Amino acid sequence: MKDYRFAGKTAVLTGAASGIGEQLAYGLGVRGSDLVLLDRDADRLDAVASTVRLRHPGISVETIVVDLADRKATLAVAEQILADHPRIGLLVNNAGVALGGRFDQVTLDEFEWVMDINFRAPVLLTHTLLPAIAAGGHLVNVSSLYGLIGPAGQSAYSSSKFAIRGLTEVLRAELTPQGIGVTTVHPGGIRTRVAESARVGSGVARTDVEATQKAYRALLSYPAEKAAEEILDGVEHRRARVLIASSAKIPDVLARLLPTSYPRVLDVLTKAMVKRG
Repeated sequence: MKDYRFAGKTAVLTGAASGIGEQLAYGLGVRGSDLVLLDRDADRLDAVASTVRLRHPGISVETIVVDLADRKATLAVAEQILADHPRIGLLVNNAGVALGGRFDQVTLDEFEWVMDINFRAPVLLTHTLLPAIAAGGHLVNVSSLYGLIGPAGQSAYSSSKFAIRGLTEVLRAELTPQGIGVTTVHPGGIRTRVAESARVGSGVARTDVEATQKAYRALLSYPAEKAAEEILDGVEHRRARVLIASSAKIPDVLARLLPTSYPRVLDVLTKAMVKRG
């Protein structure tokens, strides 16, 4: 498959108001893509769009405020994008939320909220917009390190990220023969707002919350702008998987070598990193 060419094509990007999504918007602007940016944070989204327009006045930048947890609203937005943009070059399902707590500490509503945003929304958007992605186009689904491993306390998040990984691998097998590239992204500890904006299960003790937040502050260190560049490079060269940072690559290797015992090894390594950080 030939390299993906960004210039002059429309890119649809979710979770564009901050973190990796914000940096992807800037990177796509540099590469000359017209943008359709989605997020639930209207103020931050407007700020990102204004920055892109200022830097790249020759491209089109459209913003859509939507809560991807709302099935009806997500589907309506997808159908409107399809009507407005019958040809889409790139779809990036990047938006995601996190929920901390053991499986018995989170409610079903909390669990489903994560699944709705992290998995159901990409399913709705991809299924609806797929007819607009012709040969030469590309699909990116952002999974996670936790789509490679299943750590304690991440039942909802890890379930959603394993699900999107599985869907993307199937789509790669189905779409590659049609000339459409497909990439799964597995970021490690990226410095974004996902940890600070994460919800905590209703049954989690406050002391546990503080300890977890301290650990994440030490582990989330990889710059979002570097992560975005690696993703766009992966798109350009049609890579099937993009693992970002050693914090994703090392656990991936451990999970392959030690499929039943890697959690103990990672626990030791994580505690050492937190103590050092």
